[in-house]
Amino acid sequence: MKRAILLVLLLAACREEEVAMPDPVALNDEALSHFCQMNVAEHAGPKAQIHLEGYPAPLFFAQVRDAVAYIKGPERDAAITAIYVSNMAAAESWALPGTENWIDANEAVFVVGAPVRGGMGAPEIVPFANETDAQDFIARYGGAAMALDDIPADAAMGPVDLNTPLEEPS
Repeated sequence: MKRAILLVLLLAACREEEVAMPDPVALNDEALSHFCQMNVAEHAGPKAQIHLEGYPAPLFFAQVRDAVAYIKGPERDAAITAIYVSNMAAAESWALPGTENWIDANEAVFVVGAPVRGGMGAPEIVPFANETDAQDFIARYGGAAMALDDIPADAAMGPVDLNTPLEEPS
């Protein structure tokens, strides 16, 4: 009996502790985009932040498309503990997407395939907190609504056709 109790205690001690989901960080003037190291706040359109296990600060992205490319890409420095994106229904405008209107990307509805330009000039994947707001955006600009896991890798990692006209939503 003592051996069984000892075995249970050892197994419990060996089990990985679950990492708590960190809170989103307010966007500030010092946040640099992970891939290009440009100031995130200086670019229009929705933003993203990804928190990694063991890292004190999140990785920021000037476009949600770039964050999706990071998520779907093969290389990462650590396990992802949280992903937040701008809720564009709560944004003041496309030019001013907000500094604190973050939503959990796993609960967001994304518009994929709309001909809209993100902060770095590439086609953007646009996040919303609910289906209704996503459908309103689709009625105006086009695209399809989907969950984060359903976004195809080529929507974020595929080539960009520089001849395709893109809009900057108002």
